[in-house]
Amino acid sequence: MSALEILLWVVLPYVSLAIFIGGHIWRYKYDKFGWTTRSSQLYERKLLRWGSPLFHFGILAALIGHVAGLGIPKSWTDAVGISEAMYHAMAVGIGAIAGFCTLAGLAILIYRRRTVGPVFSATTKNDKFMYVFLTVTILTGLTNTVLGALPDHVGYRETVSPWFRSIFYFNPQAELMADAALGFKVHAVSALLLFAIWPFTRLVHVFSAPLGYFTRPYIVYRSRDQHLGNRATPRGWDRVGGPRS
Repeated sequence: MSALEILLWVVLPYVSLAIFIGGHIWRYKYDKFGWTTRSSQLYERKLLRWGSPLFHFGILAALIGHVAGLGIPKSWTDAVGISEAMYHAMAVGIGAIAGFCTLAGLAILIYRRRTVGPVFSATTKNDKFMYVFLTVTILTGLTNTVLGALPDHVGYRETVSPWFRSIFYFNPQAELMADAALGFKVHAVSALLLFAIWPFTRLVHVFSAPLGYFTRPYIVYRSRDQHLGNRATPRGWDRVGGPRS
């Protein structure tokens, strides 16, 4: 095994994972006000209305597919009666739909960010850097899915999947990636690099949930004026802290 293979399939995964976890902790502790998507909805909505759902639902479906494809061993699907041909057909079909939706949504969002003046002005160098890695990761993943439909396709369940699981067993089997197709290797490296820069980009909003919204107190608005405008207050609307008109 060469030093490059050890670097790519043993060192890089753990470095990327450490930066991913530690970076989010650091970002949340020291940059809470920057933990945001920096929404540009106020500047433009028509393109966003199409691009955002396509991208987000597509990437969610792709993520679920990756969890199932990489995390579930082949022996498990065989045990429940899912043949390799059936599994492959579902993986290619669902993966292609999710990939094309994600790519189409990303293309619309990038076009919007480049052509709409206020949105482009709000785009940072960090955003551009992130979009490059995100685009490469999506393109390589979609390419692998499309090529997987060919009769002489090279599978990943005997190479990439067990290698991926071995990382979390703390027993990385880098030799498995030596037999993987080049497309899978490029996709894996681009994904690992994307996860390494993730905590320092707007992608941190993935881990944001407005849970406090359900428990926050009501916001009460009061006016110092005893009477607002020239019209009488409608019946049933009592002013807080003041006489009824």
